[in-house]
Amino acid sequence: MNMDIEYIKQIADVMDEKSLTELAIEDNGQKISLKKGAVNQVANIAPVTEHAAIASEEPQEEQPARKATPITSPMVGTFYSAASPDEEPFVQVGDVIRPGQVVCIIEAMKLMNEIEADVSGKVVEICVENGQTIEFGQVLMYIE
Repeated sequence: MNMDIEYIKQIADVMDEKSLTELAIEDNGQKISLKKGAVNQVANIAPVTEHAAIASEEPQEEQPARKATPITSPMVGTFYSAASPDEEPFVQVGDVIRPGQVVCIIEAMKLMNEIEADVSGKVVEICVENGQTIEFGQVLMYIE
């Protein structure tokens, strides 16, 4: 199987025709997984090794459920905890926030985007460092 862009487009067309929302194909050590309807999804093509196949069959240890609500990044960019280097951070662990309150700034394509809380509660963990590059959907902080 040759996983070039034309092949991937053909698979996407079949997904549309058959009203499929998710499809995974594995052949000759190559694997592709496509999901329809999700924002910013990327086709993941990677060689499959025997070790990876064995590891997937082992039972996964369950992570304890978090009671805190995550605030996630709506975009790829650079995380800033304050409006400028000499100002106090928008929020710190222990602060109580309300919906609509600015909790950080994400710089993307030279634009400073203020990220507002959509929940109220207490900041229990900030998961990223000031100036860190972040991904779409990455957890920035947890609110309890």
